[in-house]
Amino acid sequence: GFHLSGTVTEPATATEPEMTYKVAISFDRCKITSVTCGCGNKDIFYCAHVVALSLYRIRKPDQVKLRLPISETLFQMNRDQLQKFVQYLITAHHTEVLPTAQKLADEILSSNSEINQVHGAPDPTAGASIDDENCWHLDEEQVREQVKLFLSQGGYYGSGKQLNSMFAKVREMLRMRDSNGARMLTLITEQFMADPRLSLWRQQGTGITEKCRQLWDELGALWVCVVLNPHCKLEEKSCWLRQLRKWGEMDVCPLEDGNYGNELPNITNALTQSSGHSQDSLARPRRTVFTRAIEGCDLHWQDSHLQRIISSDFYVSPSYQREGESLLFNSQGQPLWLEHVPTACARVDALRSHGYPREALRLTVAIINTLRLQQQRQLEIYKHQKKELLQRGATTITNLEGWVGHPLNPIGCLFLTLTEACRLEEENCLEISDTGDSKPPVYQHVPVVTGSQDGDESYLSLALEVALMGMGQQRVMPEGLYAQDKVCRNEEQIIARLQDLELDPVLVQTLRKQCILLLEGGPFSGLGEVIHRESVPMHTFAKYLFSALLPHDADLAYKLALRAMRLPVLETTAPSGDVTHPHHLVSVVPSRYPRWFTLGHLESQQCELASTMLTAAKGDMLRLRTVLEAIQKNIHSSSLIFKLAQDAFKIATPADSNSDTTLLNVALELGLQVMRMTLSTLNWRRREMVRWLVTCATEVGVRALVSILQSWYSLFTPTEATSIVAATVMSHNTILRLSLDYPQREELASCARTLALQCAMKDPQNCALSALTLCEKDHIAFETAYQIVIDAASTGMTYTQLFTIARYMEHRGYPLRAFKLASLAMTHLNLAYNQDTHPAINDVLWACALSHSLGKNELAAIIPLVVKSVHCATVLSDILRRCTMTAPGLAGIPGRRNSGKLMSTDKAPLRQLLDATISAYINTTHSRLTHISPRHYGEFIEFLSKARETFLLAQDGHIQFAQFIDNLKQIYKGKKKLMLLVRERFG
Repeated sequence: GFHLSGTVTEPATATEPEMTYKVAISFDRCKITSVTCGCGNKDIFYCAHVVALSLYRIRKPDQVKLRLPISETLFQMNRDQLQKFVQYLITAHHTEVLPTAQKLADEILSSNSEINQVHGAPDPTAGASIDDENCWHLDEEQVREQVKLFLSQGGYYGSGKQLNSMFAKVREMLRMRDSNGARMLTLITEQFMADPRLSLWRQQGTGITEKCRQLWDELGALWVCVVLNPHCKLEEKSCWLRQLRKWGEMDVCPLEDGNYGNELPNITNALTQSSGHSQDSLARPRRTVFTRAIEGCDLHWQDSHLQRIISSDFYVSPSYQREGESLLFNSQGQPLWLEHVPTACARVDALRSHGYPREALRLTVAIINTLRLQQQRQLEIYKHQKKELLQRGATTITNLEGWVGHPLNPIGCLFLTLTEACRLEEENCLEISDTGDSKPPVYQHVPVVTGSQDGDESYLSLALEVALMGMGQQRVMPEGLYAQDKVCRNEEQIIARLQDLELDPVLVQTLRKQCILLLEGGPFSGLGEVIHRESVPMHTFAKYLFSALLPHDADLAYKLALRAMRLPVLETTAPSGDVTHPHHLVSVVPSRYPRWFTLGHLESQQCELASTMLTAAKGDMLRLRTVLEAIQKNIHSSSLIFKLAQDAFKIATPADSNSDTTLLNVALELGLQVMRMTLSTLNWRRREMVRWLVTCATEVGVRALVSILQSWYSLFTPTEATSIVAATVMSHNTILRLSLDYPQREELASCARTLALQCAMKDPQNCALSALTLCEKDHIAFETAYQIVIDAASTGMTYTQLFTIARYMEHRGYPLRAFKLASLAMTHLNLAYNQDTHPAINDVLWACALSHSLGKNELAAIIPLVVKSVHCATVLSDILRRCTMTAPGLAGIPGRRNSGKLMSTDKAPLRQLLDATISAYINTTHSRLTHISPRHYGEFIEFLSKARETFLLAQDGHIQFAQFIDNLKQIYKGKKKLMLLVRERFG
């Protein structure tokens, strides 16, 4: 049959009634070529009803009646039967069919109609002819609509996930060798290219968003897969090439972004090439996300050596040919495949994706044997150059094209191919565990099928080996934010996969062997002794290796992690000159400070590696010392060293057990380094760092505290040393925490006092008060601190600082010293006529009250200073009022008599203050009248009333005031309204 029709019933649910749908399916040569269903479902996938009918036909073929094509049945009818048949058909469906039936009848009866030009008539039940295209039904419109919708959501509402699942669907179609895979990818790509955001991003010069970038990458990789289909027809390939070129030439087409193309010699194909190139980045052609697929169209599968590799497990060279160099086999006779590594891996991906897993495995093994041989040759080359390279301590040798973060993801591809061959498919492997995460895959060792003698290798150990080789490849950091970010992302993906492997003895052996090779690999390995200044750092990788190796070979683990701690791009010395290097190495002479956009991330990874080592080395003084030295040598950021110090402190002081002194000392040493690094630079976390250091030193013990107090000048500013460090050390809490005996307490206190005096000398403005406080219990030290304040008062201190210390002195019971300091403070002060809300007013009032309480002499000494410094009438009148309310000398200084009489404003010293107050009122009045507005008239009259009260304190005050008012009326007679108010109030 070619046409299947039926009705499908969907049972009733709690909310929906029972529904019946009519379904029709056409098929041709074992493929469903078209479907229709009454449910009207629009999706890329078939609706449940179509699936149900198909399954029913597959499972119960005898229940479905097989009929002849309808044209055969009609052929057997006579004229009457045909008439009857047509009329019954029209009656059964007259509403839908009648207009069509009428139209057809008219056309058949018209002799020159189109219908009468053709012999016979179509039959939908008869199947297609042998020349017709036959492919699975794909609702193209639906694919377009869905992609358009997901793109318009810009990566929100899980649309990125939806697009990724469409890509996965394309991969699944390729694996099933369904020709619609490429068709569906074409439809997806057309919608991607039509995304209106592309031209917007291009105009604004902003990059594509991160999520979108990853989707474009996958699109490009899928096209490489499609064009590398080992069994595609030439015409298909040329059709794809035309499309890819057309898209690539559009100006909105996203670029591959800062990754070098395969026009660069890579160490693999260089084994067969004899000329070295160095590539000028400006001369590089424009590379789009489709460039690799376009290049892939030039690759073919006709090479006889390649054909033999992928078609047999037992392809080996004859034993008599194994002497001497060969480009086709290694010394064991195993085949090699010398192609640019990412390209060779793209072939593996294509084989895997198009449903050829065995072939993919065979090619993978050949690639790994090639990489091993290459590793051996590089070791030999390095041995010859080792002395010279180590003397220079740097190298210009590196790979410009790294395999990790490469657009074709070569290492990930080989790793997947190998691990897929080792997966234990459990019965319930699709079940999701309680937490909602899918369980990590379970692997078993599957021996490598090979024609050579060495039969104890497994695909799983090869997977580990190739991942380590790829991750350890020394390579230069690519240009551009996206390419750099991709390196980090790809590295994390590979490590996450490696962590799924359970390390049994076989894998541990592979791990150790590869780690030793990486350490000895010289400039070809990112963990070699010398690396290029712009080499991609190995911290993340080394952290994985360290944790994996530690239980099995601690020495190797530390050696590796310590080697990886470096970050040469941050070292100041850039290597100069060039190495006379073998032809297959690319020379890059760094003449610039590179733009590493991911530097922050890389530095934090370096810090993570250090933290992991510190944690592991807890309790081992020797190891901790080495790790500490590596940190001090390689980490250049104070905030990261501070983080490490905090980490070490946390691990060293667990809540439930005793502190670990070895690690505590490391924490302290790192903390001291941070103090030295941030002493002269501004750091917003500095206060927090200082407080933390004191806490840490307290945990270490009294010797550590003595040490930081004695060497304060190399660690803290004078203010920090007095107000935070010494103050905390001398606090009651610290004494309790350390349960110190008397001599120890005295030693700490003595150190704190010495520090206080040194700081007061260095920075009296900010440290004098703290110094006095710290020296309170020691008479000599306190006197010295006081003397420092007096010496600094005339030059280096502000009136605010002096008033604060003066009040402190009064509070401590030194009123005469307080008076002396207050007098010094007054000489620094100047209050203008209109500063009647100045913050220093309270200090002035306090100083005058203090002098008054001490006696007539002190008051006589301070009043001239007040008169000189304060020109604000209301403040002066306030002081005058307070001085006349009580008798002076009430403080009762021993050995002084006081008369207990109130003071007169006619005699000194108050006479001077009264005159000054009156003249301040007069000056202020004139100042205010020069620019007074009518809304301030009322306020001004009140001000004059206050002035009159002061005038009246003088003997001839009422006469003086009357003259003053007359004067005003004369000078300001133009201000008629104001003068009217003055007359009303003052006559």
